[in-house]
Amino acid sequence: MSEPVGREGPHTEGGVAYLVRFRAQRGSGGALAELLLAAADSMGTVPGCLLYAVNSAADDADTLWVTEVWRSAADHAASLEADGARELIGRAAPLLDGAPERTDLVPLGGWGLRA
Repeated sequence: MSEPVGREGPHTEGGVAYLVRFRAQRGSGGALAELLLAAADSMGTVPGCLLYAVNSAADDADTLWVTEVWRSAADHAASLEADGARELIGRAAPLLDGAPERTDLVPLGGWGLRA
């Protein structure tokens, strides 16, 4: 059983979380979602990734949200250089309507986070 992430868990110090909103060009939400889900599929082997969840806004298929929890900011930065990451980012860029908007968070705990 994995240890919990939280105030008293092993990954609180230095742990980071991000909530990222992606706005796709009109009608491109499905294609962007496919790319983000491909990124999610690869996260199981990326060191330090505790959660990477892709969501669509209930009222707008062209607005996607990614929730990420990482053991450290360094792990997140390294993930952007992992095999295939730059290629996926390059394929996603033309689908975007503006830059992704990221909110930095401090993970306190919860169900579903895996160490």
